[in-house]
Amino acid sequence: MHYEITIPDQFPQMTVKELLENYLLIPRKIRHFLRTKKHVQVNGDTINWQSPVNPGDLLTLTFDAEDYPEKILPQGQKGLIEVLYEDAHIIIVNKPTGMKTHGNDPTEIALLNHVSTEVGATCYVVHRLDMETSGAVLFAKNPFVLPILNQLLEKRLISRTYLALCQGRIKQDNWTITDKIGRDRHDQRKRLVDNRKGQSAKTHVHLEKAIRKNSLVSCKLETGRTHQIRVHLSHHGHAIVGDPLYSKQTASRLMLHAQKLSFQHPFTLETISVNAESTSFQEVLDNLSQEIS
Repeated sequence: MHYEITIPDQFPQMTVKELLENYLLIPRKIRHFLRTKKHVQVNGDTINWQSPVNPGDLLTLTFDAEDYPEKILPQGQKGLIEVLYEDAHIIIVNKPTGMKTHGNDPTEIALLNHVSTEVGATCYVVHRLDMETSGAVLFAKNPFVLPILNQLLEKRLISRTYLALCQGRIKQDNWTITDKIGRDRHDQRKRLVDNRKGQSAKTHVHLEKAIRKNSLVSCKLETGRTHQIRVHLSHHGHAIVGDPLYSKQTASRLMLHAQKLSFQHPFTLETISVNAESTSFQEVLDNLSQEIS
C-alpha cells in the first residue's frame, strides 16, 4: 500500500520522526517498520529519520501486509448507501435506519461491509450510530489515518449535530444536559441516568419548532456515550418518538437522525462539512404537519 500526503502550508517545519509520531500518530511498531525498511520518502527521495520536512513537500509512505494485515469482511452491496464525501483517506456515508453500523457476528452484513465493498478495500469505523438511527457516519479508508480520526473524536474536534422529534413541549430554546450515564442492570440493552456511578455526558439541545404536542430539536454531542441523546431526553420526560427502548409513542422509525458532521481534515486542514437527508424521517414530520392542518 502506498499513500501520498502533501504537507499543508499551515504545518510547521519538523523532522520526519516528529511528523510520523506527533502528527500522523503512527504506532511505534509501524514507525519501526517504516524506518528499517526505508519506506518513507520525501519528494521521491529516501531520507534520514531526522531529515526536515517542509510545507509543500510530498510524503510517500509504503506499508506491507505485515504492517497492517488486511481484515477479510463478507461482501456487502455496492451502491446501497449514499456517499456524502470521499477522498483517498476518508469516506462519509448516509446510513439508513434499521441497519447496524458494525456487525456483531463476523458473518453479519452491516454498514461497514457495504462501505468496504463500495471502495474496494476494508474500511474502519470511526464512530457508530445505533441501528435505528440514520445519518452521517465517518469511516477511515486505511488503518494509518484511523488513530488520527479517533483522536479528533476524543478531543471533541468532530462536530456532530442530530435532529430528534421528542415527546412534549420543550419550553427553553437552548438547553444543556449533563447527567451522567450508566448501564441499566435490569436490561442490558438499555442505559440510564446514573449521576453517582455513571460516565460524564454532555448534550446541547436547541428547540427548532413545536409539532403538535411534540418538539423538533437539534442536538450537539460533546461526548459519545451509548444512547446518549435517547437517555438524556427520555430522563427529562422528552423521550424520542418511535424509540423502542425509551418511548411509548410509536412511529414508523426512531425519530433520531445524524444530520450534520464536520471536522478539519488532518492532512489538508480544510474544513469538511456534510449534511445528510433522510426521506423516512421527513415523511414522519410531514405526516404530523398534515394532521395539524
